[in-house]
Amino acid sequence: FIAPRSERENPMGCDPKANGHCPLPRLSISSRSASMVASMDTSCDGSTAALHSVMKWKTVLAVFVVVVLYLVCGALAFRALEQPFESSKKTSITLEKASFLDKHPCVAPEDLDAIIKVRACAGVRPIGDTSYNSSYWDLGSSFFFAGTVITTIGYGNIAPSTEGGKIFCILYAIFGIPLFGFLLAGIGDQLGTIFVKSILRVERIFRISQTKIRVTSVILFILAGCIVFVTIPAVIFKHIEGWTTLDAIYFVVITLTTVGIGDYVAGGNRTIDYMKWYKPLVWFWILVGLAYFAAVLSMIGDWLRALSKKTKEEVGEFKAHAVEWKANVRAEFRETRRRLSVEIHDKLQRAATIRKSRAHVTPVQKRHRLSICHLILPELFSARQAALRGPRHIMNGEWEDAFPAGSI
Repeated sequence: FIAPRSERENPMGCDPKANGHCPLPRLSISSRSASMVASMDTSCDGSTAALHSVMKWKTVLAVFVVVVLYLVCGALAFRALEQPFESSKKTSITLEKASFLDKHPCVAPEDLDAIIKVRACAGVRPIGDTSYNSSYWDLGSSFFFAGTVITTIGYGNIAPSTEGGKIFCILYAIFGIPLFGFLLAGIGDQLGTIFVKSILRVERIFRISQTKIRVTSVILFILAGCIVFVTIPAVIFKHIEGWTTLDAIYFVVITLTTVGIGDYVAGGNRTIDYMKWYKPLVWFWILVGLAYFAAVLSMIGDWLRALSKKTKEEVGEFKAHAVEWKANVRAEFRETRRRLSVEIHDKLQRAATIRKSRAHVTPVQKRHRLSICHLILPELFSARQAALRGPRHIMNGEWEDAFPAGSI
């Protein structure tokens, strides 16, 4: 397959009427749906670029502050609604365990903890000294829970137990999810802008193939993101939570893809004394990581759509050539059939004319023709015999054979 001349002269598919600019994919996020959209506008020579309007840093910071305040308010509300209920349940369970151990002195506290395998409501674990168990609804844990609600991760390790907490969680999710989507769109716009500007800067410095630069840049972008948002957090979680390497990577990927199974949760080990800023910091990592993963997944989707479009164009061009070849074959076939039909018609016409002329001969004409034949045939026969004997010459006034009989 040989590309047309226009494609060889303009391999990037630039519109020559578009002031010399060539629209190419650029990485961004649509603020209307918080889904990634690939779009990059650069010039065909790589010297200039026209980036589409993205959300400004001031706007992103303003939305970020609003989201943080929204999370703080939600954390305070969840703590006010759920922590008293949790404390009362914790006290009740502690008293019941103490009463049971007083009535049964032969049972050790460790044996009792081994027997109890049920989960207490409000996230209270009856195993161990419940009076020292950390709360699921302190400010840091409530902030982290509110973050998992608006990010739609929803680990499921804790949940509201009171009616007021459940009603507030419903309203909080309804208004918080769109707000978080708007923030995610802004961060994605900024990530895309930084990525595009980096590519253009490299194109201006190194005068090499734009395709190689873009492919290399995308690969480096993915590798850098995997290191920053996957590898480093996995090492930190492995050190703090005491997980294996596989478990840490598993938690990171499950979290950033918003699957949120809940079997591993950062800050969920009740035996570890976490710092107050640990869970909020985990949520900020989730925020930026979600924007990055959304960008990568959207980029892959846009590549597939571009490849599909190019394939459809090539298939369409092949179909056009096939249709043209088929039309030419049909035209040749029709022309050949027309010529044959004309020749056959002419021959049939001549044969019909001959038969018709023969059919109109009368008996008198037939006898006349036969009498003429009887008169002409002897002369023709004599002339033929003379021609077979050879040429003659005149001698003594008479014709004699040039070759005497028997000389040949």
